[in-house]
Amino acid sequence: MKLFDVQHPFFIPLHRRVILTAALAAWSVFEFTISGSAFWGVLTGGIALICAHQFFIAFDPPLPEDRDKDKDKDKSDDA
Repeated sequence: MKLFDVQHPFFIPLHRRVILTAALAAWSVFEFTISGSAFWGVLTGGIALICAHQFFIAFDPPLPEDRDKDKDKDKSDDA
């Protein structure tokens, strides 16, 4: 199990990926400008960059057909 799994089905909708990335970028700007804390600004900015890459460049969500197959497989395993 990963600490932060960006390939989790929760992140399939685009709006969730955009909101998370934008919130991290905004928090980074806040830390640099309002707080004056470079450490936290760099940390959240780095996480925002990682999320932007993982969510918009390397993101490979499962196709709906694949999700249906997985559900059918899980049901047959339970029986």
